[in-house]
Amino acid sequence: MSADKHLQSWQERFEMAEAMQPLLGKLYRNQGVEVVVYGKPLLNASTIEIIKAHRLVRRHVGEKLRLRESFPFVQALSRLAVKQCKVDIGKLAVKYWAEHTDTNEIESYMARELAAAIDHADDIAPRDVVLYGFGRIGRLLARLLIERTGRSNKLRLRAIVLRGGKKGDLEKRASLLRRDSVHGPFNGSVEVDEENNAIIANGTYIQVIYANSPDEVDYTKYGITDALVVDNTGIWKDEAGLGLHLKSPGASKVLLTAPAKGAIKNIVYGVNEGDITPEDIIVSAASCTTNAITPVLKAVNDKYGIENGHVETIHSYTNDQNLIDNYHSADRRGRSAPLNMVITETGAAKAVAKALPVLAGKLTGNAIRVPTPNVSMAIISMNLNAETNKNELNEYLKDTALQSPLQNQIDYTDSTEIVSSDLVGSRYAGVVDSQATIAEGKRAILYVWYDNEFGYSCQVVGVMQTMLGLTTLSLPA
Repeated sequence: MSADKHLQSWQERFEMAEAMQPLLGKLYRNQGVEVVVYGKPLLNASTIEIIKAHRLVRRHVGEKLRLRESFPFVQALSRLAVKQCKVDIGKLAVKYWAEHTDTNEIESYMARELAAAIDHADDIAPRDVVLYGFGRIGRLLARLLIERTGRSNKLRLRAIVLRGGKKGDLEKRASLLRRDSVHGPFNGSVEVDEENNAIIANGTYIQVIYANSPDEVDYTKYGITDALVVDNTGIWKDEAGLGLHLKSPGASKVLLTAPAKGAIKNIVYGVNEGDITPEDIIVSAASCTTNAITPVLKAVNDKYGIENGHVETIHSYTNDQNLIDNYHSADRRGRSAPLNMVITETGAAKAVAKALPVLAGKLTGNAIRVPTPNVSMAIISMNLNAETNKNELNEYLKDTALQSPLQNQIDYTDSTEIVSSDLVGSRYAGVVDSQATIAEGKRAILYVWYDNEFGYSCQVVGVMQTMLGLTTLSLPA
């Protein structure tokens, strides 16, 4: 292909992606339809991100999906009365073009494939969400909730609760939402309403409430009712402490973004969210590491069985550590986080059993905090009940990442060049690094990357939706 043809091909793809964007936006805002390409979300995606999502189809079917091949499916989707669902146009297009050579039957084909969502009753009322705490996870949850803003959105961020309230606090909180040293600038507009003590982000009005205890707030004063309170502080981890939230008028359920103590259910979305019942009013979304390793462990155990194993977490430093050497109540964490590797403990391996009881007592774990601000790795060493090898295990995990019910939790890479910063912003619970896999006989070692902030936050949103009965129909099945 000549240089001019390469440029012409790129121009065609770029223009097609640009034409796709307004259709994707209207489908979500007006009909509650979220469009993906083999699991890659196109909601609020840039033209380049849309092009990249189509190129990644090659990983699934051996060749890329051209935008001119998928665009007619987006057009057809916009003409159908499809509501409240997630539609994978990548899978629909690949299946169609495997059997057809022209566009004549696309609309009738789409109507058949999406029949379950056509004129789907939209009788689910929106639910209020309150973020109690606005640190690393709180602000990323805000981003994820705000990106879904629209008339059809059922998960509505109504307020954030903070300690403090000193002069200038509101603007500083808004500034931290606007700019993030790891995840980049906020995708949109953030304004401050000083008079009413609120932040307005992409049209979402977020009441800022100051309180020192979970039971001090009357949410009904702000028009907030039957709300899910997401506690991001990590201060309260048992039923007595988290139960304080339920004493505040307007709060009906609580989700903790940390491992819980006692009998509170620890949920890893994609693995055991089915354990959540309407009667559960306090739930934990476990830890970032537990979310990263449990789906992979489930996949391996389902096929090979796990006799026992050890998980070593190479974890980015967190706000709990000191920037420079100073007193800290925990062992070693007082030493400078940006300058040291710090051995510390993790309960993630044992916590796996709360989401996957079949592995109870079979795993040990430890952690090393390292001088990076985000993206961590779990090294999972296992003794299996059945024999395997590197190629077989990798092929199985690749298929699991692409085709199984765990495809939204597990990603897979065969890159020989990928490093931690390449995974910033990954929406998966964990990413299997196939080049590092070691497997021989009944021994296997897996290396699993995870964005311990953003990937975990995506998992938390899944638990939120499940707690509120806002599960989404995904098509094709």
